[in-house]
Amino acid sequence: MALQHPPEASGSHESARLNAPDIGAAAQSSPYREADGTRRSEILQTAASLFASSGLRTSLQEIADAAGILPGSLYHHFESKEAILVELLQRYHADLDRIGEAAQQRLDDADSRPVSEKIVQLGSAIAKCAVRHSAALAMSFHEAPSANPELMQLVQRPPTAIHQAMLQTLRAGRWSGYIRSDIDLSTLADRICQSMLHIGLDVIRQNAPADQVATLMCQIILGGLASRSPSDAKLDRSNALAAANAVIDTWPDEHQADPDDKAAHVRAVARAEFGRRGYEVTTIRDIAAAAGLGTGTVYRLIGSKEELLASIMRSFGEKVGAGFVSVLRSDSTSIEKLDALSWIDINALDRFRDEWKIQLAWMRQSPPNTPNPGLAFATRMRQLKSLLSEGIRSGDIRVDAPSTAMLSRCVIDVLWMPQNIIDAIGKRAALIHARDTVLRGAACRKA
Repeated sequence: MALQHPPEASGSHESARLNAPDIGAAAQSSPYREADGTRRSEILQTAASLFASSGLRTSLQEIADAAGILPGSLYHHFESKEAILVELLQRYHADLDRIGEAAQQRLDDADSRPVSEKIVQLGSAIAKCAVRHSAALAMSFHEAPSANPELMQLVQRPPTAIHQAMLQTLRAGRWSGYIRSDIDLSTLADRICQSMLHIGLDVIRQNAPADQVATLMCQIILGGLASRSPSDAKLDRSNALAAANAVIDTWPDEHQADPDDKAAHVRAVARAEFGRRGYEVTTIRDIAAAAGLGTGTVYRLIGSKEELLASIMRSFGEKVGAGFVSVLRSDSTSIEKLDALSWIDINALDRFRDEWKIQLAWMRQSPPNTPNPGLAFATRMRQLKSLLSEGIRSGDIRVDAPSTAMLSRCVIDVLWMPQNIIDAIGKRAALIHARDTVLRGAACRKA
């Protein structure tokens, strides 16, 4: 069934995307191609491609080989790998700032287009930027890979310009009667911006055009998936939510390690280091130093780094997977199951935040060779695709998507509530916010 758009969005988002001017037009070409075509720009482009596909363990030798130059020549342009990373992040933030400033200017110029079109246009520009700068985007999920103060500052820098532009656009939507009056606009702006940035992750976008994925994701957040807007009271009483809570109640607190159990201590430290630094750039030496043990002792206790990862992630994957299975088997509607899956993810993010961050390495074009037993992304995708297909057939879900596969990728992302939102408003409020976006939609519905 096609989505029945809220009143303000009478035209399709797709036509809005095609007809509206592109905020990001100034940066449509590669962000590393300068007018003079310098070798420095070529090196940056090569490095960005390698970091995005192979991770931050990529060496200067590998960058030089891919750029077709000797390592000594590379040092004429960049004194270190950190210098390359700094410039990639600087260009990423500059691009985001330009997009935000352009959107603000259009609002100041009293652009007469419907707010729905402006939200989709801004979201598409952010998504395209995330794809262009996917290496810098990946860096923003973890702490800086070195103690370089400029690099640390850039990694931690929030995308303020696009958040403010989205917030002002949503405020205009509130004033026009398009955005619901009971939704916190700052939280919604943050949610939309982060969802648009996630399109830079290969597993979310796959091979689809960024603006097409952004349009569908905005459609979900603004219009909601549910054909009939479900109340909190009804969702709270669902068998699916009861099934989710029953599984969540069985999750032990694995972060309270026995101080006398050295292997458990090493796993706890490694979990935090992998989550903070990223799996690939964290070494056994880093873990040993943080644990206050010798490197040889750590190897004797846990074996290789790959074995350590597996021991951390295996039980996590089993717990989250059991939650999905229990919810999907419950006697509930598709919408109730989606709601309960949101609750599973919110609790997993709250309880196992390091494990969630560790898995980001597997969301790029060329994941690490180490098997990822935690996310089981392909399994979650199959489960979600089946659930969405069932909901569309029954009429519980209304959506106009290019394909069920793309819809599944968008939904699996919006079920993933950003950690900072959970921390700021709490788990229960985060669930209500998920209902107000994924299920009911943030825009006012037709009577």
